[in-house]
Amino acid sequence: MQESKVGLDFKKVEHARGVAKKIADQVQDFVGNYTTVAVERTICRLLGIDGVDANEVPLPNVVVDELKSKGLLGQGVCFFIGNAIIETGKTPQQIAEAIVEGKLDITQLPMHDAEDIKKALQPYIDENVARIRARRQRREHYIETIGEGNKPYLYIIVATGNIYEDVVQAQAGARQGADIIAVIRTTGQSLLDYVPYGATTEGFGGTFATQENFRIMRKALDEVGEEVGRYIRLCNYCSGLCMPEIAAMGALEGLDVMLNDALYGILFRDINMQRTLIDQYFSRIINGFAGVIINTGEDNYLTTADAYEEAHTVLASDFINEQLAFAAGLPEEQMGLGHAFEMDPQLENGFLYELAQAQMLREIFPKAPLKYMPPTKFMTGNIFRGHIQDALFNIIGQWTHQGLQLLGMPTEAIHTPFMSDRYLSIENAKYIFNNMKSIGEEVEFKENGIVRNRAKEVLDKATNLLEAMEKEGLFTALEKGIFADVKRPKNGGKGLDGVTLKSENYFNPFVEIMKGKK
Repeated sequence: MQESKVGLDFKKVEHARGVAKKIADQVQDFVGNYTTVAVERTICRLLGIDGVDANEVPLPNVVVDELKSKGLLGQGVCFFIGNAIIETGKTPQQIAEAIVEGKLDITQLPMHDAEDIKKALQPYIDENVARIRARRQRREHYIETIGEGNKPYLYIIVATGNIYEDVVQAQAGARQGADIIAVIRTTGQSLLDYVPYGATTEGFGGTFATQENFRIMRKALDEVGEEVGRYIRLCNYCSGLCMPEIAAMGALEGLDVMLNDALYGILFRDINMQRTLIDQYFSRIINGFAGVIINTGEDNYLTTADAYEEAHTVLASDFINEQLAFAAGLPEEQMGLGHAFEMDPQLENGFLYELAQAQMLREIFPKAPLKYMPPTKFMTGNIFRGHIQDALFNIIGQWTHQGLQLLGMPTEAIHTPFMSDRYLSIENAKYIFNNMKSIGEEVEFKENGIVRNRAKEVLDKATNLLEAMEKEGLFTALEKGIFADVKRPKNGGKGLDGVTLKSENYFNPFVEIMKGKK
């Protein structure tokens, strides 16, 4: 067993992990019995159904809404699409187009044997699974041949609203030294129960996540990656009401990192907890298979709750997110579990508390490419102090070997960053990462000092919280406002009407194919 620099008792860590697994198992017992409109639309996309109708409604929505309106969604789209392939000889795409045109009712066709239905689907399943597998191999080939940046990866955002302007800014960021480009999603997209189609040039605070936008940005980053001699990773968001759908689209277009949290949508977008927990399971199976690093959203808890007092809720949530990811077959090496440097800069010894927590997380999740988020809550518009706060954050990132270092901007809280702002942030991080490269190996923390005591305190509090949650279950804990001081009802929020109990004919072949397989 590893030796802890902050004096952690790893027997306590394993106990906490075991409790979190029991909580996750309770969730999985529920999840296994249900499907959602988003899961079924995802299956449509993985069978090759794409495009929009005359009213710009995506064809996967048309197919799924047809089944839902007749109370048949619980049988699953595979059952009806596979049967329609046998009966009509059409492809899934042609079947969807015939439904749109009013020429086909897939619920009224003579029904065939379940095994024959599965065989009819197999060529379309194989085709799109092969596409995703090829995308993963393409990434791995790039990394083997041109290489990539050192960890912590320098992670920056672009957020113009226009995909073509995003490309300009993303390529500039890569040339300045960024390793990951996150295309921020337009405000409110997480609440849309459909995925917009095609390239988009208008968005507020970000750009729509669409499959065409993914394709455009992937191509641009591959071009600049070849130019600068290192692979540039592309990040987007699959949280929200279309979580598994966007995960599938990202897998098909070669995204590398996805914001994919089991709890974020519940807490911060008021999406129904049943819907989110069902959707996250399939989305993580897809991300696992595609080799995508997921980012979880624990850092957001500290924007609504106090970062010192509630640090243990971040750790507890990381434990739960880890176990839910394991349940979906996602390996540790793809779990970008989240935390943040968000304490009040006026707090005495705040840096030491932040350092303790970052080192603690690094030791508890040794294989995970932890996602470390910069100070935002206490950015005031004073760019000079802000740049120092970001520097302290970067010091801890290097010291504790974080995986994904989302760089703070001196102009945080003033405006969307200029390219020059990003240059300063990248320069700041590169200077510190190089100048303090081995500090984590050189410095030890004294017994019974501030850092060691803080790490033990947070672990103990997180364990107590998990034990209380195990007794009442995750759903009840969320209703009580355990995380981020936000309370959500089990039967409230957005998207509950899209949850359906699975029926006797239900099957989802992609779960079996993708789960736990490379």
